Amino acid sequence: MLRKLMAVATAAFLLSACDEPQTATTVPPPAAVAPPSYMVFFDWDRSNLSAQALNTIQQAATTYKSRSSARITATGHTDTSGSEQYNMALSLRRANSVKAALVKEGVPAAAISVVGRGERGLLVQTGDNVREPQNRRVEIVIDGPSMAASPMDDAAYCRALAAKWRSYDRTDASGPGPQAIAKCDAGDYAAGIPTLVKLLTDARVPLPPRA
Repeated sequence: MLRKLMAVATAAFLLSACDEPQTATTVPPPAAVAPPSYMVFFDWDRSNLSAQALNTIQQAATTYKSRSSARITATGHTDTSGSEQYNMALSLRRANSVKAALVKEGVPAAAISVVGRGERGLLVQTGDNVREPQNRRVEIVIDGPSMAASPMDDAAYCRALAAKWRSYDRTDASGPGPQAIAKCDAGDYAAGIPTLVKLLTDARVPLPPRA
């Protein structure tokens, strides 16, 4: 009788455990990564580019070229001196000056959008008719995925290892190095690559990058 009671109690406990709601584990989404951005500043009532501005634009162009399917937005701004209508036109002239410089650096014109915001979007909040240098700017934003370096395939990596080995040791034509290179040439990368890697590592010769 006691065994039956214990069996019934155990079954009841297991059933109640199954009925308990399971706590869902939520994985937080990955943090958003802000696209690369650069700022170019201007003298008062000017849209021409200084040497420092041109250097910044060159950096932006280099970043653009390192990204796949990227686009650039150049957004012009002004300070609060002058009329709103004049400042809107000035902000566009500044954005177009940056676009022209980017094109000279090899960025396709079709990949660049220009926006003029005039006095809107002040970097430093001021009252009206204030000549604030930080507000006279163009913001360059590069949006597009980074280009990840593609790793070498086995054949290319074997050739790189062989070239590194030949530059290091040419004394023995029948040793493990030449034999490993011969295996690579024959398509036996599983045998050739580890041997060359070990030989170069043992000799403290830097390995060629795989990517």
